[in-house]
Amino acid sequence: MPKTFYLLCALFYSSFLFSQNTFIIKGKVVDPNTKLPIESATVYLTSVKDSSVVDYTITNKMGNFSIKVKKSDKALNLKVSFISYQDFVENVTGLTADKDFGTIELKDATNQLNEVVVKSEIPPIRIKKDTLEFNASSFKVGADANVEALLKQLPGVEITPEGKITVNGKEVNNILVNGKPFFGKDGKIATQNLPAEIIEKVQVVDTKTKSEEISGDASGSENKTINLTIQEDKNKGFFGKIMGGLGSDKRYESSMLVNYFKGERKISALASSNNINSIGFSMDEIFDNMGGGRNSSVYWNDDGSFGINNMSFGGNRGITRSNMIGINYQDKWFKKVDQSGSYYFTNAESENVNRTDRINFLPTGNTLTKSNSITKNGSDGHNISLDFEISLDSTATIYLNPRFQTSKGYGKSSRNQITTDESLAELNSSTNDDYNENDNSNFGLDASFSKQFKKKKRGLSVNLEAEFQKRDEYVNTKSATLFADTTPDDIRNQNRFENNKNDFMKVEVRYGEPLTDSLRLSLTSELTLRKIGNDLNTFDFNTGTNSYDDFNDLQSNEVNSKTTTYFPSTGLILDKSKTNGRINFGPEFINFDANSNYLGIKTNRNKTYVFPRVKGYISHRMGKSKSIYSYYDFGVQMPQANQVLPVENLSNPLSTFIGNDDLKPTLRHNLYFSFNDYDYQSRSGYYIYSGINLSKDAVVSSTVYDDNFKSTTTYQNVDVTHNSYLGVNWNKSYKKEKRTLRFGAGVSFNYDYNKGLTNAVLFESKGLNINPRFNLTWSIDEMITVAPSYRYTFSKTDFKNYVIDKADNFIHNAKLEITSYMPKHFVLGSDFGYTYNSNIADGYKKDFYLWNVSLGYNFFKDQLLAKVKVYDLLNQNLNSTRTITPTAIVDAENTVLRRYVMFSLTYKLEKFAGKKKNDNMMFMD
Repeated sequence: MPKTFYLLCALFYSSFLFSQNTFIIKGKVVDPNTKLPIESATVYLTSVKDSSVVDYTITNKMGNFSIKVKKSDKALNLKVSFISYQDFVENVTGLTADKDFGTIELKDATNQLNEVVVKSEIPPIRIKKDTLEFNASSFKVGADANVEALLKQLPGVEITPEGKITVNGKEVNNILVNGKPFFGKDGKIATQNLPAEIIEKVQVVDTKTKSEEISGDASGSENKTINLTIQEDKNKGFFGKIMGGLGSDKRYESSMLVNYFKGERKISALASSNNINSIGFSMDEIFDNMGGGRNSSVYWNDDGSFGINNMSFGGNRGITRSNMIGINYQDKWFKKVDQSGSYYFTNAESENVNRTDRINFLPTGNTLTKSNSITKNGSDGHNISLDFEISLDSTATIYLNPRFQTSKGYGKSSRNQITTDESLAELNSSTNDDYNENDNSNFGLDASFSKQFKKKKRGLSVNLEAEFQKRDEYVNTKSATLFADTTPDDIRNQNRFENNKNDFMKVEVRYGEPLTDSLRLSLTSELTLRKIGNDLNTFDFNTGTNSYDDFNDLQSNEVNSKTTTYFPSTGLILDKSKTNGRINFGPEFINFDANSNYLGIKTNRNKTYVFPRVKGYISHRMGKSKSIYSYYDFGVQMPQANQVLPVENLSNPLSTFIGNDDLKPTLRHNLYFSFNDYDYQSRSGYYIYSGINLSKDAVVSSTVYDDNFKSTTTYQNVDVTHNSYLGVNWNKSYKKEKRTLRFGAGVSFNYDYNKGLTNAVLFESKGLNINPRFNLTWSIDEMITVAPSYRYTFSKTDFKNYVIDKADNFIHNAKLEITSYMPKHFVLGSDFGYTYNSNIADGYKKDFYLWNVSLGYNFFKDQLLAKVKVYDLLNQNLNSTRTITPTAIVDAENTVLRRYVMFSLTYKLEKFAGKKKNDNMMFMD
């Protein structure tokens, strides 16, 4: 990549020359009465000509500020802004030398309620007690950019390749638009579809439960919530995008999002269809829905399906065709009811061809399993979610969040498999042809009632969580499992009907009584009920009647469990200006009732336990930029019913499972700690986190294999297992007029200590995982952005009393993203990635390049955008993976997308306040 290297050198050299022609302006900001320094006041330079922000900073603890600016003859204004003070403004003309403003005294805002706020006067950033607020217009992005592109420009905000958003190292788990969910609190549709140009402010606050939010209590979570506020003149109008594309190899994509906003009422509709493994709602300005590029914020499930807002698409690895339609509605009724809701219909179908080689570790010698399969899956789903917040009066509020999901699916698979010993002598072989249909339903409800009494900080809250899941599945299987020795072969032609239920309900009542101004007594009662049921009925094919009416009692059973937990606790709540926390402790009463019906024998296991329970957190802010957070939870995890009941599960001819009545509950300790420091004056910060999850009497599998590699698995307790982790992240940014340079680096460590049993032999595994990473972004506003990144993954596992001693592997992952907005009306994107995986076995390709390119042209007053995109330009996308576990090494090949060309056309419509936007939307002057 020599051209890329030379380009980066040229960019750094130009930045170096730029730094040689700068001057420093500095000063100190104080209160006019006390003469004390004001920390976190926003100091910024704006152009007198157009009020655009040139640069900004934040005062430190001593009230000092310093800004490096380029030599300029233009007229500038230095402005200082802080809540509850009047803005300070001073003209700076002919900046040719360093300038010291000395001590700046801010005047009290005596008429704050009546002052007129001019939009161009809003500072780029404001830091309040519990809110971090960015002025969106101060951060330049292309006019076609979405909110996600805007977030990437904000200091302290990072977005991982997987789409996880963090602010100063703390994960964002809730994204709102004007304080309400937009197609779910997941927020992906909002960040990837809403245009950045309609956003006025980006507000970052601590994530609170609805009870904490209503009562005004401090957050017990370390996560963050982002609230996007829409510009007032854009909050009344109609806007959206419609995109369609056709490509080679019969690939296609299409998506639509249209929005109607009028004050509190907001109506949005969306639709999509594609066969390129995408949900269809990225609306990325470069690659639209194309995966493998910068749009990587879709999560993948373990089964290969992908989803958003807890909805899954597809169902296996391979190529997925997906369709979706949805609508979101927000409004305020009767001045007391805030309402929002959304509905989705989803349809997906996936196909995959798989080849797998598996090395199975056994104390008596390894075995090798080879398999090939073809699968096809499909599903249709409906999803409804509603939010109601009802203000009964100024002291009492009710919140309701009902939601309902239902889906119907099917699957077809054909598989053949053979297992041999180390000398390649055959132990068993099998063929399977399966067809299944399933019906799924899920109803959930979150509800809360909060009441504040006349006495300050005295309050009562009642919270309800409920979820009722049901799955009915029909499976027709035709299989033949053949054994090399005298073990009888297993031939099956049968129908299986399985019904699963999983019901959960939790009621929590909290009462808080103030002891001092900052300390409250917390009395809490928490009742939890979980019921799990499984009913399996198997019918063999009867040649006499030519139907599936021969009941197979060996492969039929019924298993149920009910766990009731009552946790009355006493606690303390600390709520000070810089420190808040909560601790609850008390006895936890657990009744575990499990029963089964197998071969006509009914078995019941009913036990009652009493354990101590402790959970709590502490959070402390050390000034405006530093904070620490720690969390601890000690509790009990009960085993599952199938793990304790003597029911044989014979559904797999090669694997039998049976419970162990002697299992004990698992005692679990979870401890977490983090330290955060982000300095907005220097635009740099770091974040450290660590934790450990320790389990005593952990439940593990104990598997015994016979000479044909047929397994029988039960469950046992082992004394102690644990998982510990540590991570450090750092980022820094430089901004000088139109040039921005951002660095990011981090490293994470993960250490696992696990145990298991194979052929009655207890083994230990100690796994270490190290992940260093580095990323850089260099950009000139409205011209070019260059973003290289690198990530290294090293994994090492040491075994004790096992067939192998260790297993090591490493992965290199490098990427270079280039975006150019030159010449005018054109948008060029290039994402070039390289991956090397030492983990891949011989005979499989270990490395590959993935290069996606896109060229777009805006025309017809920038309302139309034509693009040509190429996925996997070098046609090297890798379809092989390797997975290492304590019991096996698995190498697999699956169907993946290969090179294709896509031509697309996007139509952008905007009509705000009755006027259609006709100005140039490509650049902001």
